[in-house]
Amino acid sequence: MKNRKLIYAVLTMIIAYFVYSSKADKNLKVDKDGVNDVVTTFNYLPTSTTNQIVKHQYYTLSYNEKYEQAEWTAYKLSPNYIKRIKRKRPYFIYDKAVKTKSAFYRNYKNSGYDKGHLVPAGDMKFSETAFNDTFFTSNISPQNHQFNAGLWNRLEQKVRYWTTKYGDLYIITGGILKNGLKTIGKEKVAVPNQFYKIILDYSVNQPKAIAFLMPNKNSEKPLYKFVTSIDAIEKLTGIDFFHTLPDSIENELEAVNDYKAWSFR
Repeated sequence: MKNRKLIYAVLTMIIAYFVYSSKADKNLKVDKDGVNDVVTTFNYLPTSTTNQIVKHQYYTLSYNEKYEQAEWTAYKLSPNYIKRIKRKRPYFIYDKAVKTKSAFYRNYKNSGYDKGHLVPAGDMKFSETAFNDTFFTSNISPQNHQFNAGLWNRLEQKVRYWTTKYGDLYIITGGILKNGLKTIGKEKVAVPNQFYKIILDYSVNQPKAIAFLMPNKNSEKPLYKFVTSIDAIEKLTGIDFFHTLPDSIENELEAVNDYKAWSFR
């Protein structure tokens, strides 16, 4: 009972901070669609192993120059962000905000791999600015085509479904970067063997989280077969994902590998 009251009290403070910040921060950018940026005021960013954190208007990333891609991307997804708007796909361009320069898109040419989005363009159709910003090369990683169009796409669609069902979600995505990976292009962009996605539902009295770890190849297995714990992904990446949360909440969320609190229908 005491633990439940503590979680409720802490979560109430977090939500209050979020609501206040998103409404009161006069420095928030507003794009031409009239959408406010609330991501940079929401302090759920993971740790960075490279100390190269790049903040765009609707998502944040930690760039790893050694592997020429982001080790993680993080953003908020709200129900009102889910729009069926047809937008023209722009060309991929390098990210000027990355001090060490992000990889050139031509590294992917004739590589046999897709330019796999980490922050999905489909999550950002609510704003032209948000949509276009997903086409920075800092937001892509080499993905097997069948995986990108199959299993990974199914997971992205499921996340959009969950935000319409549960409310605001916070999403962290990346590839498992380590020595010895295959590389493509002149800049030697690493090809992850696995990708992860972590989803936090903070819109309820008791927050819940779910994590996925998937091989970079297609599979017809149901999504829940790839559920793992956040702790397991932290061991693989060296990243502390929810270090800003109180330890009692963080430890509970990161140890869970149960998917029963999430609808897979």
